[in-house]
Amino acid sequence: MLTNLQARDVETLVHPYTNLVAVRETGPLILERGKGVWVHDVDGKPYLEGMAGLWCTALGYGNEELVEAAAAQMRKLPFTHIFGGKSHDPAIELAEKLKEIAPVPISKVFFTSSGSEANDTQMKLVWYMNNALGRPKKKKIISRMRAYHGVTIASASLTGLAGNHNDFDLPIAGVRHTTCPHYYRLAEAGETEEDFATRLAADLEALIIAEGPETVAAFIAEPVLGAGGVIVPPKSYYPKIEAVLKKYDVFFIGDEVITGFGRLGTAFGCEALEMKPNSISIAKALSSAYQPIGGVMIPEDMYQAMLQESSKLGSFGHGYTYSGHPVAAAVAVKTLEIYERESIFERVRAKIPQFDARRAALEDHPLVGEARGAGLVGAVELVADKKTKQQFDPKLGLAAKCVAFCQEEGLILRNVFGDAITICPPLVISPAEIDELFDRLTRALDKTLDWAVREKLLAA
Repeated sequence: MLTNLQARDVETLVHPYTNLVAVRETGPLILERGKGVWVHDVDGKPYLEGMAGLWCTALGYGNEELVEAAAAQMRKLPFTHIFGGKSHDPAIELAEKLKEIAPVPISKVFFTSSGSEANDTQMKLVWYMNNALGRPKKKKIISRMRAYHGVTIASASLTGLAGNHNDFDLPIAGVRHTTCPHYYRLAEAGETEEDFATRLAADLEALIIAEGPETVAAFIAEPVLGAGGVIVPPKSYYPKIEAVLKKYDVFFIGDEVITGFGRLGTAFGCEALEMKPNSISIAKALSSAYQPIGGVMIPEDMYQAMLQESSKLGSFGHGYTYSGHPVAAAVAVKTLEIYERESIFERVRAKIPQFDARRAALEDHPLVGEARGAGLVGAVELVADKKTKQQFDPKLGLAAKCVAFCQEEGLILRNVFGDAITICPPLVISPAEIDELFDRLTRALDKTLDWAVREKLLAA
């Protein structure tokens, strides 16, 4: 029987990324408060938030400095916009700080309210730029299978996951997808990681040639693919990919929505993976998710093209009501200050060896085929047969079952692509809490194994 809150929920809300039928029967988990890496439900049960919300609550819950930054800005100027030549100090200061820490040369920042909006904007800006440059046919965008770039019509088209396309009539025209850089699943027999990276660069080049280089405008990539299952490309992958992009004058969009601001122990994920994009999408940890804010970090050549078209047309006809919202910007400014003052990125680097060791140890579990990751983000992929990498029937929902066992153990994780379970705790997690996270996950895996054995689901 559903509680009163659960009953009210199912009669009023549509839940993203949820089985809409199942949630009406089970009811949602209703959370009430949080502190540090812990959240509590309405019954007071604590859960270690192993996903930092949705890859985003980097500084954990209950950070009073961020609360006060929002409250102070609410009292001073709760809202104004930056349309029509207007502005305000929080947006200006945030843009200045982002330019200072950018991993590649950046000229300007355009603010959004989410990563989806940022990647949607990226597509529009590439089209706008190529129109300014007299290249009206150079408009196609190449993404990757299993990539995740958002859920607007444009950004969901860039996303390379069938669940974001099915029955939404996506992807739209002009979007293509190339090979996912998942060595564990896609490497050919005897192929080294170096050979695999070389082949994927060749796949990209073949796609560009097939489409016509004069029609291909941009390539978009997350440093580490997040919702596609935390896929870490081979070390030489990005240099090989960039050589192809430069050869055919293809603009490189970096999607740092998940990896930006410390997740890999560096300010931006591209710094950890030898990746040098032209423009960068940001969101999530920009404000530690305390306020909805994202943005596009724009290089000078793109900005000059924007100036040219704006002059020709009389206006730059793009923007959102909440672009550079003063409260969101003020909280983001404070977030960046805390990252620097508290040496958060350096502290993440110090915790990576422990996180790596506990993650890697999970490969000894009978259900785990691969335990992959980088920095403080990882995933375990469940398999029916470790030797052959045989997958479970998707209809069994084995990873979802494991995530439910995690919840029983007081741990919140997510299952994403296939039978992958993702791990992405707040950056402020302590060493003791890292051990607690993996201890609880191990117990959940054991419960899942017991269930799978009883149901005779493992390969003979």
